[in-house]
Amino acid sequence: MNAKRNEPGLFGQDHNNSSRDYSQEYYWGKNQFNSSFPASLVAYMSHKGVMPVYLCTDSENNVIHKTISGTDLFRIDPLSQYAFYNFESSFSAYDRFYTGEREKIDLVMLDTSTPSNSALIGLEIKLTALPDSTTKHLSEEKYSCEIVVRPPTINFIACSICNCFNTNDEKEILREMLSIVPKINHWEEPDEVLPHYQLILKSILNISTYLQRNQTPLIIQPVWKTQGGKSILSEDCLDVFVWSNLAVIQMCNRKDSYNSKRITRPMRAIIWIYLMLLDYVSVYGQFDYRRIVRLHSYNIANDKAYALSGIQTYEFLNCAELSHPRISKNEIKNIILGGGQNLLSPERRFDAVIVNSPDLFE
Repeated sequence: MNAKRNEPGLFGQDHNNSSRDYSQEYYWGKNQFNSSFPASLVAYMSHKGVMPVYLCTDSENNVIHKTISGTDLFRIDPLSQYAFYNFESSFSAYDRFYTGEREKIDLVMLDTSTPSNSALIGLEIKLTALPDSTTKHLSEEKYSCEIVVRPPTINFIACSICNCFNTNDEKEILREMLSIVPKINHWEEPDEVLPHYQLILKSILNISTYLQRNQTPLIIQPVWKTQGGKSILSEDCLDVFVWSNLAVIQMCNRKDSYNSKRITRPMRAIIWIYLMLLDYVSVYGQFDYRRIVRLHSYNIANDKAYALSGIQTYEFLNCAELSHPRISKNEIKNIILGGGQNLLSPERRFDAVIVNSPDLFE
């Protein structure tokens, strides 16, 4: 399923099994490359038998590291003749849980062997630089990456939880776990919500504990490493981390996430999840995700749900694979094929580094 060597392409993807045609320069733009390259990186690692690091939660909601195969991540062998890479698409399994315009997710893997080309999983992709500005002056063993989470991700977290509570009996279980929070009449008012935040958080954590054995991959976070933040790729260059839906929730449950006097971005994300689930178990069985985000901003801009700096993500990502990524810079030529690097527009750091490293393709 590789692209032909004499035409631009990416490992494991071509015009037959991807919604992007890499013979066209448009599909090498910054927005496309930042999701298509990571998808092929996963396929390449799978081909080599190298498994991404899987950040998931244990029964006490601690984030732990496991590994996940490319096949388990994509729910199909990344190099299967039936695997189709559908980028920037809605994920049909989640569509029924929320009203309004469908939210697109970075990658939906399809199985073309089924009559309806079954959608197997929807994944967000966040290509991140290692180190970031907050860790580049530290020792190499302390390098880490910034990660920015947008409101649509909160929608997908809520949908992934709803997907585990489909029957009336299951919805009743979810309803009971939400009911520990007293009735709040004006959710848009911080002064009314803040006194009950710890119970709101406890409710979400109880749900996470309940679903611990049913968590699902949500965010693919590839890292690309440079020499001390310079535009020079490290020899140990690329690796992939995968966050489960429940691990993403724990990004909002750090010690510095809580403030007793005001609602912070991570606190707001937890409140959004709670409100989405509360609406789901109501009469209508759906939630209006955009309305919840719009009406419950708590005087904070909605451009992002929250962000963690490298210093903050280090506690989650710290492992041998972060210090020394397993895919070398010399292997990039095995992932970007057929002169595809010549179609890149060096508008973003990773694109620019590749464009300025022609020796990689010698």
